[in-house]
Amino acid sequence: MCGIHLIWGKGAKEESIQGLLNESRHRGPDQEASFSPWPGLWLGVNRLKILHPGPDADQPFWAPDGRSILIWNGEIYNYQDLRNLLQKMGVEFVTHSDTEVLTHWLRIFGAKGLEKLQGMFALIYVDLSNQTVLVARDKNGEKPLYYHQNQDRLIISSESRGIGKLSKSKLDKNQLEYYYYMRTPLQGKTFFKGVKEWKPSRFSLIRQHSAFRWDNIPSLPSAQQEVSKNRLQELILDAVLKQFHADVPVGMLLSGGIDSTLLYSLWYQETGVPLHTFTIAHEAAYSNKYGDAEAVKKLGKVLPSENHLIQVDQTIFWENWEEYLRTLDLPIGDSASFLTWLIGKEAKKHVKVLASGAGADELWGGYQRHQAFDFYWRRKDWLLRLKPLLLKLPLNRNWQKFLTGIEENPKRTFMNFSALESLQEDLFSDHERIFDERLSSYKQMLDFDRRVYLVQDVLKIQDNALMAHGIEGRSPYLDEGVIQFWKEIKSDELLLGKKWLRQILKDRGLSWVGNRKKTGFGLPLLEWFSEKGEFRERVFQELATFKKDYQDILPKVTNELLEKPENHVKSHFLTLYNLFLLAEWLKIQKL
Repeated sequence: MCGIHLIWGKGAKEESIQGLLNESRHRGPDQEASFSPWPGLWLGVNRLKILHPGPDADQPFWAPDGRSILIWNGEIYNYQDLRNLLQKMGVEFVTHSDTEVLTHWLRIFGAKGLEKLQGMFALIYVDLSNQTVLVARDKNGEKPLYYHQNQDRLIISSESRGIGKLSKSKLDKNQLEYYYYMRTPLQGKTFFKGVKEWKPSRFSLIRQHSAFRWDNIPSLPSAQQEVSKNRLQELILDAVLKQFHADVPVGMLLSGGIDSTLLYSLWYQETGVPLHTFTIAHEAAYSNKYGDAEAVKKLGKVLPSENHLIQVDQTIFWENWEEYLRTLDLPIGDSASFLTWLIGKEAKKHVKVLASGAGADELWGGYQRHQAFDFYWRRKDWLLRLKPLLLKLPLNRNWQKFLTGIEENPKRTFMNFSALESLQEDLFSDHERIFDERLSSYKQMLDFDRRVYLVQDVLKIQDNALMAHGIEGRSPYLDEGVIQFWKEIKSDELLLGKKWLRQILKDRGLSWVGNRKKTGFGLPLLEWFSEKGEFRERVFQELATFKKDYQDILPKVTNELLEKPENHVKSHFLTLYNLFLLAEWLKIQKL
């Protein structure tokens, strides 16, 4: 929805905040403003107008008494309920925006009120009476927020690049090894040294820019409810109706797979209103493996939409590559980022909000690694005994990775399944504490993916790729009601392979969607590398330069791969693309 920025302390001046605004203008092309509440503090905001597009809801938004001010990024999906409560308390409203509701809510309840917010947000609320600043980020990490702090100054922004430039940060070389294995910087870090990510569900009431601590936004106790397939369908429908609401056109990323099809079917069969939908169409040679376009075409016969097929091939890839790179706040080693960005480029002609199926895989066991872990967990003892023997057999890439990854420690095993290669001990230890041992072993893995992979990869991609075109991404599967329901489920069987989601589709006459083989959402990298054409040549050429320029700080395993990348295409095509992306991004950022 927006870009928000703060500079507090030494060097807080109008030209500095303007620099941050310039860096993230794509996030909020509809309105821009900056303001200094008191000497030494500057705020800035780029607004994307979604609810109440008129100027009355522009930011910074002032409380009527002039004692507090709000800038924020996101949507509060239960704002109507909060508004009704505030009206009963005597609050009068002049807009129909969630911005005004949020301002009054924080004015009255302060940080305590954060626990009642249902939605996605990163916010900065300034109380001029006592000169405090409340900073908070939503529980799921849907909206990004970064900061840089030293004894002289605090900088906060929706994107890391602007902070990196302002603080003159160098490359954090410690993130290179983690990126090689896990596709992203370490949780809470960026590639800019000293620029950190504000973690999800964290807030701080800051009285001094040079010293503050974080607290966790409390989770409301979950209400006892029926744990059934029908109840889940009711909650997802409620999420769809809330999250498809806007004062601007709304569309959908539609793949014809389980997650997005279920959302769209609930919407269309409830409202009868067709939406703009957007689907990647790969070149004909790969249509059997990447069949989203054909699936959506079939779906359109029963669930009409204004579908837009977004063509992608190597020519289109190279035509858009540099522009895509220049919009990247952080490189994520996942080619879904480029495809999402390509969809956003077309979608901005038609909509300002795009809903997606993000979060369904993490919550409902949709990834291959979840099936692999379940297989391992049920047969752990004999797999470990036979592992040395099995590894001597001529197995394919997937079985090799599976067997290499299994260990006595189930957490370490799942991390190995999640990584592109089995992890070094120090990288695993950075994450071991994140696993919630109160949950079953299988649900621990889903919860880990929800709190790490979803935030670091899927949601970061969605926000970055869509906001590059001034489009807000929404994720109904992460609605508060759905998350609370998920937490109530005790049976692992119900969380295997999207069991209930498939059954709901079957009940709605769409069993063929649930039976579609999952292909993933990404570029045909193995095929492009295997063609030994321009794609392979350009990537290998850039990787050679990357090794030459960075070999002194690259991990040993990376240098070994880059010594002869052509020998590792079949086994490491994902890693090769990821390193190519990183190399190109570092060059643009001059790191």
